[in-house]
Amino acid sequence: MNQQEFLRRRQAMLAKMAPASAALFFAAPEAPRSADSEYPYRQNSDFWYFTGFNEPEALLVLIKSDDTHNHSVLFNRVRDKTAEIWFGRRLGQEAAPEKLGVDRSLAFDEVDDNLAQLLNGLDCVYHAQGLYDYADSIVFGALDKLRKGSRQNLKAPSTLTDWRPWVHDMRLFKSPEEIAVLRRAGEITALGHTRAMVKCRPGMYEYQLEGEILHEFNHHGARYPSYNTIVGGGENGCILHYTENESLLRAGDLVLIDAGCELEGYAGDITRTFPVNGRFTPAQRAVYDIVLESLETALSLYGPGTTMQEVTEAVVRVMVMGLVRLDILQGDIDALITQNAHRQFFMHGLSHWLGLDVHDVGEYGPDRSRPLEPGMVLTVEPGLYIAPDADVPEIYRGIGIRIEDDIVITATGNENLTASVVKSADDIEALMAASHS
Repeated sequence: MNQQEFLRRRQAMLAKMAPASAALFFAAPEAPRSADSEYPYRQNSDFWYFTGFNEPEALLVLIKSDDTHNHSVLFNRVRDKTAEIWFGRRLGQEAAPEKLGVDRSLAFDEVDDNLAQLLNGLDCVYHAQGLYDYADSIVFGALDKLRKGSRQNLKAPSTLTDWRPWVHDMRLFKSPEEIAVLRRAGEITALGHTRAMVKCRPGMYEYQLEGEILHEFNHHGARYPSYNTIVGGGENGCILHYTENESLLRAGDLVLIDAGCELEGYAGDITRTFPVNGRFTPAQRAVYDIVLESLETALSLYGPGTTMQEVTEAVVRVMVMGLVRLDILQGDIDALITQNAHRQFFMHGLSHWLGLDVHDVGEYGPDRSRPLEPGMVLTVEPGLYIAPDADVPEIYRGIGIRIEDDIVITATGNENLTASVVKSADDIEALMAASHS
């Protein structure tokens, strides 16, 4: 992602702002893991969207004087030789303007005094109140200082507005540069899932398969997963957000893997389900084929002007028809759909936005009725989860299957960003058989 991309985003934000206003974007604080150890630092997605800067203790201020004059100020940590020996390099103030394309850089240690000066005389401040306590403390401290300084000709902005509705709608529409990164994140994520299929053997533990996936992500330059990896063998596949990943993988069971890499802040998100020993049982394949048909139906329908709601309705019909075929559901198809009979087996949404967050920001509209437009990126993830104690034929109990791809809406339909990992039952069996030979 080049500097021009971040500058373009800042200019788009400034175009939305009123004259005599400032928008404030704070970096994420560090998260303690234990005692004096922190979790690996992950930047706030909105701050990253405008800066591409991955340090804590930072604040981006965009100031719009009028329709033709604006400037940007970054508060960030000062260079400190001792701190950098212990904890890593800091960008500092001297290098920040050229590196990040901001007009000025000031020391974060002095933000309390300098922010008040920057806001003095403006009419409006755009701030995500409630996001971080430390940020609210800084902002309201600066405003309070201005309100109490009327004798020194200080004037506080009279309006405080949340920038999140604007920014989150901006983030919903991906630029060509963003789509290129998401495409690569999808490719790397697909390689991780392919490796899992190739390496899987009965007798492995779920966490060992997780390790194979993370190895592949790292090998291709994606340091971290975009969310906690799910590796659910057997009945564990019926737990939607199973992350213990501690059970033994047994021959005759399926394993459901929901895993994605994070690349330059952007998320991949793929789910594949396959037999631990490389061969589906007839019952497993029967349920699997319903889920696959559901996915293929959705992929054929998603495009500009369609909605998640419309596509979900078509997918539900495919599922209900398939479940009736297997005698898992009984009755009239339309009546079962009206009764939401499928919800005991498919209890989550078909799709969600994807981007800097794995469940990305942006409005869906009532009942997910927002018409899709080119540049929107979303997941497609039908699944069927038949609980071990479900009142269904015994051969289907404990089967959990989800198949998930990531797509970008185009002018003519959609592009599947994650098609490079196999998903038909025959292709999965062929891949696994080749790896066992």
